[in-house]
Amino acid sequence: MSKKTIISVAAVGIIALGGYWAIHGFGKTSDTGFEFGEIVRGSIEQTVTAAGSLSPVTTVEVGTQVSGTIDRIFVDFNDIVKEGQLLAVLDTSLLKVAVTDAEASVERTEANLEKAYSDYLRNKELLERRLISEADFIPYKTSYLIQQADLKSTKANLKKAKQNLDYAIITSPINGIVIGKNVESGQTVAASLSAPTLFEIAEDLSRMEILADVDESDIGYIKTGQEVRFEVTAYAGKEFSGVVKQIRLKPEVVSNVVTYTVVVEADNPDGLLLPGMTATLDFIIEKKDNVLLIANKALRFMPSREELQSLRDKRGKARGEAGENSRGDRQPPLSRFADGVTGIKQNDNRKVVWYVNSGGELAPAPLVTGMTDGANTEIIASRALEEGMQVIISAKSETKSKGSSSQRKGGFGGPPGGRGF
Repeated sequence: MSKKTIISVAAVGIIALGGYWAIHGFGKTSDTGFEFGEIVRGSIEQTVTAAGSLSPVTTVEVGTQVSGTIDRIFVDFNDIVKEGQLLAVLDTSLLKVAVTDAEASVERTEANLEKAYSDYLRNKELLERRLISEADFIPYKTSYLIQQADLKSTKANLKKAKQNLDYAIITSPINGIVIGKNVESGQTVAASLSAPTLFEIAEDLSRMEILADVDESDIGYIKTGQEVRFEVTAYAGKEFSGVVKQIRLKPEVVSNVVTYTVVVEADNPDGLLLPGMTATLDFIIEKKDNVLLIANKALRFMPSREELQSLRDKRGKARGEAGENSRGDRQPPLSRFADGVTGIKQNDNRKVVWYVNSGGELAPAPLVTGMTDGANTEIIASRALEEGMQVIISAKSETKSKGSSSQRKGGFGGPPGGRGF
């Protein structure tokens, strides 16, 4: 047989095979027909995603209540400090002068009070002996009372001056670590309107908190004590865990988008988490283990109109010729799943997926679904589906090559896009 004859015979064979699929091919599988996904057993969880920034649980801003020039600074960034430890000292020369002036005022007032008291006692005796009138005695009594009040005022001013002198010595209010230093030696600080912040001290970096912005559509799923999983860009692929501590009721509105602040606490024993890091959080709403899972693509797959109608006709013909199938291969009537040939009725959690049965035919499998994570869905109940079973997730893309057409005829034909997700 010549080479030309062999090529001709092969061509005839290919044409014959194509004609067979055109007539008998519907319901059968081929290497280019469908893409399948396996039903597996595993874990699934439902999450809400949000973003937030890390900060220490307790942060104290150390400021000064008096104005002046920074004389000396004794700490730097990342220094560990103890409660009462000296952080910085302001120039105290003017404050000491103020104390001295206040002390002089007290001494002067005390002297005046002593004189006023002496005049008061002498004139009181004259009044009792009726040597002066009541009107003559009142000025001495008033002067004595005024000097008593002046002494209280000057003593208060002295106390204030001494307190301001003490304020010039900046100490740490807590045990912690210096995470912020806003001044340098020689810098002037003004405390006339508000206390300027000199240092920021974090009490304990072994525990951190995340202020996460959760969208109003998801806030109903968040509960106090809920488990949270999060990542930071500094450690790609490493997961950290935390717990919801607080859900703040005050909304934040930005460009008509409403969010709520959720406070998440997380342990940081290794010190990997640093203040200011951006965290991507997954709030674990629900989690189930050891359940049957099916790909969401399988739930969206639908045969074409022609495929569904052809399958209906073929099964009707088979029932007319041979009666009902055996129990193992029995399929529910298509009328339970199809509204004519327009699509499948899928209400609530009742869905239908498609697979290829032992006879090589396209077959529906009803199921009741549970929770989903966006990629897979839990199978709560199904008579037809079991672990390891292959279900159709999509129709393979069909492309035309030069000199040949990959479009199938017959049952799997129809216009492009006949199958949908």
